[in-house]
Amino acid sequence: MKKITLIVLFGALLFAYNGAAQQDAMFTKYMFNSLAYNPAFAGSPGYLSVRALYRDQWWGIEGSPHTQTVTAHMPFGEKVGLGISLGNDKIGATGSTSAYANYAYHIPFGKGKISLGLQGGVTNWRADWSVLKFKDPRVLDVSFNDLTPSRWLPNFGAGLFYYAQKYYVGFSVPHLINYDLRKFDQGEPTLTTASMARHYYLTAGATFDIFGPAVMFKPSLMIKSVGLFSEFSASPNNLNKVGAPIEFDIDASFLFYETLWVGASFRSAFQAESFGGKSSFDSADIWMSYYLNNGLRIGAAYDYTLTELQSFANGSFEVMLGYDFNFSSRRINTPRYF
Repeated sequence: MKKITLIVLFGALLFAYNGAAQQDAMFTKYMFNSLAYNPAFAGSPGYLSVRALYRDQWWGIEGSPHTQTVTAHMPFGEKVGLGISLGNDKIGATGSTSAYANYAYHIPFGKGKISLGLQGGVTNWRADWSVLKFKDPRVLDVSFNDLTPSRWLPNFGAGLFYYAQKYYVGFSVPHLINYDLRKFDQGEPTLTTASMARHYYLTAGATFDIFGPAVMFKPSLMIKSVGLFSEFSASPNNLNKVGAPIEFDIDASFLFYETLWVGASFRSAFQAESFGGKSSFDSADIWMSYYLNNGLRIGAAYDYTLTELQSFANGSFEVMLGYDFNFSSRRINTPRYF
């Protein structure tokens, strides 16, 4: 049965390979969730900002990813920003819950500001292998000796964020420490390990006035990678190297009268030459967001899957709810819209 097969596949891949796939949750509306992957974003809008996002990926397939995040941050004085980010992710037989505190220091630089960010916190990773269907008896595989593993994984991250009136660019590593997710018995071979891998993010965006404040064009880009530089050439013959594809999101949107924001995006990925060097089209996405005068923000997104999963799923969707305090300061054309 295809639904059960998908759950087995997720569990098997996680325990069989080290970093064989992107682990951090993806978001179509990543520009509204910046603090979740870059602590340097804390305080940059200039007021208290709260966001909550929910994502149902590959809707209709049992065991598909379900993700929720909540972030809140604000400036303290002219140069310091503080925030908190909470996340919960469920995929197949595994799940994780995280809580991180964020600190950013903003320094005037050129026509904008450069922000240096740090974050620290903990992630609880857990699994319930009893929900899986095993082809061979479970007792033959020592990977599943513990049916309900749970690990608390302290971590910290860092980021850079430069923002000016018309553009921004950022780079971040939200979790700097790699963790093995399996506990090995004494004498057991450890060539192939399941791990919580380090992720790298590069973001950029800009604002172009088309008809003054009535219509603004806002393109943006995110690149996410598990393997960086030397790890790009990871070989399938070396399972302790990272072989995940490099994922990128390209987005184009229009903001009308600083109230209605609509956009479309394209998500794809490409692999190292040793893994075939092929690109894979993941999804084509549409989204919208609406700003109410009282500071409330609502939004939604839909992804049309471009892979064979579309035959079994109904795409992916997201909903966003946010609130910006001191909302009158919003009407300044800065990257706070991102």
